[in-house]
Amino acid sequence: MAGSRDDDLEDDEGDLTRKQRREQARAQRKELEQAEAAGALRRARLTRLGIVVAVVVAVVVVILIATGGGSKGGLKKGKEQAPVIAEVTGLVGGIPQSGKLLGDPAAPVTLEYFGDLECPICREFTLGALPSLLQQWVRSGKLRIEYRALETATHEPEVFKTQQIAALSAGKQDKMWYYIELFYHEQGEEDSGYVTESYLQQLAEQVPGLNLTQWTADRSEPALASEVTSDTEAANSAGFSSTPSFQLGRTGGTLHTFEPGTYTEIAPYNAAIEKLLKS
Repeated sequence: MAGSRDDDLEDDEGDLTRKQRREQARAQRKELEQAEAAGALRRARLTRLGIVVAVVVAVVVVILIATGGGSKGGLKKGKEQAPVIAEVTGLVGGIPQSGKLLGDPAAPVTLEYFGDLECPICREFTLGALPSLLQQWVRSGKLRIEYRALETATHEPEVFKTQQIAALSAGKQDKMWYYIELFYHEQGEEDSGYVTESYLQQLAEQVPGLNLTQWTADRSEPALASEVTSDTEAANSAGFSSTPSFQLGRTGGTLHTFEPGTYTEIAPYNAAIEKLLKS
């Protein structure tokens, strides 16, 4: 009998152990289910939050593009304008200007410069090699530079024409180079649509001594639009398809394609100009 009771106790202990294991397993499953449910809830919340954030960001981007604001707009504001105007004045101030020509009209060497005002590589040239060219050769009366338009970076033909006419209109007051250099110095982000009427007007307001009433009236002259077309035809005849592109030669003679290989280093420009002056 004692043996039978011992066996029953062992069976009870075994049953109890199995019961405990089942309860533990059930508790673990419940914990897993709760964890999974909580995780799903968190993911759902994060998804909803992500959608809200994306919508907010999209709205902000649309507002910035519509207003031309932010860093994409390029234009300096308030106190930031003065240093830029001073830099451009130091660059071209005191150099004779006539329409799109910068420098002494009788200078022995001519550099024809085809550019797009929205072209970031033209901006590299403005900030890189151009200052040395102006200081060493243009101010000394040995080189003159003629700016001509070629659409490359501006993707809307009407915008290209409008911005170039705005520059040519400043040229009617012999201030075109102020306008184009301010444009390059305050150039916005490419393809951001920053060139608006407000942008063009504010650039004009920064040009030292520009008569804004006359500038506005001159923009409607058909001759300026024809000049943009003429520049494009000249670029096509020269085989140019990128900006900046250059032609260089003796003034009054035939100009030839000049490929400096750099827009920041002055050495190739110096060598080519010196060779022409010696010829």
